[in-house]
Amino acid sequence: MEFRLDGKVALVTGGARDVGREIALGLAAEGASVVVNYHGSKAAAEAVVDEIRAQGGRGRAIGCDISDRRAVVRMIDETVEVFGGLNILVNNAGLVIRKRFLDSHPDEWRKQIDVCLYGTLNCTHAALPHLERQKGSGRIITITGDSSRVGESGLAIGAAARAANIALMKSIARETRSGTTANALALGLIETAHDPEFLEANLERLVKLYPLRRLGQPHDVAPMAVLLASEKGSWITGQVISISGGFSMV
Repeated sequence: MEFRLDGKVALVTGGARDVGREIALGLAAEGASVVVNYHGSKAAAEAVVDEIRAQGGRGRAIGCDISDRRAVVRMIDETVEVFGGLNILVNNAGLVIRKRFLDSHPDEWRKQIDVCLYGTLNCTHAALPHLERQKGSGRIITITGDSSRVGESGLAIGAAARAANIALMKSIARETRSGTTANALALGLIETAHDPEFLEANLERLVKLYPLRRLGQPHDVAPMAVLLASEKGSWITGQVISISGGFSMV
């Protein structure tokens, strides 16, 4: 079974590293032209684009703070100008500040909500008119965490923001009449470069929470994103799909 995306254009926020990188490469491998969004990781984003081009694909790195709505509009406009349209939006960028709620500060709440919630709102709002023009091939895939469904100590603010993203995807799935789909992928703990000290200190305890007895890897996520982006995913919308090694079974 193939999930070809020839002629499609995808934008992956936070696409320079980890899960975003693997999704960007996965979409490109199926033929999509891919915009790799970054904020502070220009060199890493350009390296992903170089890898896409080395495989014969088309890519472009665009820097943008997704919490800035005007900057997001400019990024979407540049994507459409360069590649001629937009079919797939992957809302992947996020910010995690791991603290117990009572130890957190409102300034930290705002930082997380600006990126994790307003970033998704900004990108989705700016992209949706272009997706709706695709006559059934528009796709929105939003990366959340399983904490947004079941809660998790130390992640109260991020979980709350991402829970709002789930509601957003379900609402858009009900609103759209163009065949555009909107889904969320709820991830378990993925081993990435974001928090190596936390992982090193807690790895043995954390692994025991997972029936498969391992944490996730970025490449565990990309195949589902590619399926949802493809024609094979055209009758899947408004869903929250857990990729969590069995951490939650809701």
